[in-house]
Amino acid sequence: MKRNKFDVDEDLEIKFSLVHLKRLLKYITVYKTKFLITISIMILAAFVNLLGPYLIKDALDVKIPGKDLKGLIFISIVYLLTLVINNICMKYKIRIMTFVGQNAILNMRKDLFVHLQKLPFQYYDSRPHGKILVRAVNYVNGLSDLLSNGIVNMITDLFTLIFIIMFMLYINIKLTVTCLIGIPVIILVMFLLKNIQRKAWQLLSNKLSNLNAYTHESICGMRVTQCFTREDENLSIFRKLNDDYRKHWIKSVKIQFLMSPVVDNISVIIIAAVYIIGIASIDKDVTIGVLIAFIGYIGRFWTPISNLAGAYNNIINAMSYIERIFETIDEKVIVEDMSNAYELPVIRGNVEFKNVTFAYDESKTILNNISFSVSHGQSIALVGPTGAGKSSIINLISRFYDIQQGEILIDGINIKEVTLNSLRRQMGVMLQDPFIFSGTIKENIRYGRLDDSDEEIVAAAKSVRAHDFIKELKDGYETIVNENGSRFSAGQKQLISFARALLADPKILILDEATSSIDTKTEALLQEGLQKLLKGRTSFIIAHRLSTIKNSDKIMYIDKGQIIESGNHDELINKQGEYYKLYSSQYELFKAI
Repeated sequence: MKRNKFDVDEDLEIKFSLVHLKRLLKYITVYKTKFLITISIMILAAFVNLLGPYLIKDALDVKIPGKDLKGLIFISIVYLLTLVINNICMKYKIRIMTFVGQNAILNMRKDLFVHLQKLPFQYYDSRPHGKILVRAVNYVNGLSDLLSNGIVNMITDLFTLIFIIMFMLYINIKLTVTCLIGIPVIILVMFLLKNIQRKAWQLLSNKLSNLNAYTHESICGMRVTQCFTREDENLSIFRKLNDDYRKHWIKSVKIQFLMSPVVDNISVIIIAAVYIIGIASIDKDVTIGVLIAFIGYIGRFWTPISNLAGAYNNIINAMSYIERIFETIDEKVIVEDMSNAYELPVIRGNVEFKNVTFAYDESKTILNNISFSVSHGQSIALVGPTGAGKSSIINLISRFYDIQQGEILIDGINIKEVTLNSLRRQMGVMLQDPFIFSGTIKENIRYGRLDDSDEEIVAAAKSVRAHDFIKELKDGYETIVNENGSRFSAGQKQLISFARALLADPKILILDEATSSIDTKTEALLQEGLQKLLKGRTSFIIAHRLSTIKNSDKIMYIDKGQIIESGNHDELINKQGEYYKLYSSQYELFKAI
């Protein structure tokens, strides 16, 4: 199934099981002591709260007929204490469980975000980013009430129900049995509704995901939308997605609310039966005090049942969120550290590919048995047609993907044997489409080297000719950057990201069409600065504008997953092969312009 469209529901790749609930509970059991204290407090509160009807029974049947004033005063004081104790317990329950629940949410979102940072590029290429965002924000937030109150309330209500039944049995067995008749009916309805309700909320979460994906995509592409006057068409799409969500929300809530009237109707019938049986039995085995106390208990009897039914509903609803959250957390990390991985020592920059074969999936091989070596300090240019495998080579050097066969060595060390962080820390990567983060220009340049001084930041900017335009800004290096640098030109963003990459002082520098967004005049200045910075560093350069790579130590022409030609510019021109044809065609094109 295609997963990269906003209007296609995502298939759920894992099914819900009790294992999911156990994993969810682990986020609470981290605070086991606080959780157990809260449960104990609430069980105490539940027991104390149930003393009220029994005290009233004792007052009506014993103390008042016996004119025991001291006994009545004592019962009144005890009754007042039960109210005070209950309120104190509720206060501490709210305080503790708010702390536990929100910290559980914090830890879950942290685990999700940490895992998202480990997932391969394919994961982000295969689905709208809005569908990922909704899992990290909306779905996790959807579990907030369950973790803060739902689980504790459910356990408390269960104990409350047990205590009520014990009190009722102690007072009158016949009336208690009458009350219990309705419970099997409620349990049957709960099980009948379970699968229907779960599927309805799964569909609802899909519709929310679709709506979020389209909203995210529309905001990111608002400039294009306005340029092509697509507002009306986009509004039509948004309305359809919004209407789908509304319809499924109404349907899901209707199913959810079926439980409440079932409980209410059964409770009314049972309460009426207790009244009839109780009144008919007065002066036999039921006293006025017993009937009054029992009426008090039966009112409370249905409250925890209704709450438990509601809690059951909430768990069923939360399943749709839990499934998606853990599906994401369980997404396989394709590239990760080996169990015995070690820190890569400071490298010189010798790179070697030994019989490397690579494919993104089994259907198509991208690189087929490639071998080459690069010495420390050399600059290597990769040229060739689109889809030939140039970007794959540079992605493999940083180990963004793992190869199927062969070895990639840096200074003779297999990159699979070292930690990813220690490998990537010694590399600088500049992509064709630079990403600028919100914050200041200074913070963007310092992104990979938080400890570097302002002087080092300025020096890096000067080297790549970014300093000239930065100093002309009102706030200079403290200028606030909008999301993805929308206030800057493509060339200016490229220069800022160049300074960021070079400040990291990488031993291996990778430039993937890094000068494509820079005008010819700026590029000439940039090349001047880069020549100094490339000295002593191994560099890999992908550029379709061949004039920018003429001075490279080695040029490799890549096509159909193979290195077709290799040599410096003059050697390849003299050879008059594929590189010569490509260079000549560009030369003629520029000459014609």
